[in-house]
Amino acid sequence: MEANEIKELTKAEEQVMQAIWKIGEGFANEIVAAVETDVAYNTVLTVVRILEQKGFVGHETFNRSNRYYPLISREEYMHQMLGRLTKNYFGSSARALVSFLVDRKDVSLEDLESLTKAIES
Repeated sequence: MEANEIKELTKAEEQVMQAIWKIGEGFANEIVAAVETDVAYNTVLTVVRILEQKGFVGHETFNRSNRYYPLISREEYMHQMLGRLTKNYFGSSARALVSFLVDRKDVSLEDLESLTKAIES
């Protein structure tokens, strides 16, 4: 693993991270409320502590409550995961990835035209 490579999140960690990215920062009860599935408060706190150990989340303490915030942006994580996917499954070729999406009809002609315009500008 490269020195600044981000670790991949488990499904539970990703759910909690999505909630933290969504709210920006928050106390445990706010994170629990933002998680899109029904998850117990203690489970969310356990996952938040794991995310802190992995370097995804930091916190500030106010009295005896912690306010949690992301240390890694959603965009940084997406970039790393897309890079890993492209490397591992498409030989580091963005062309192969896009070709795969086109072949599976996951990208429309309009999407491709829009991407082409964005690349050309």
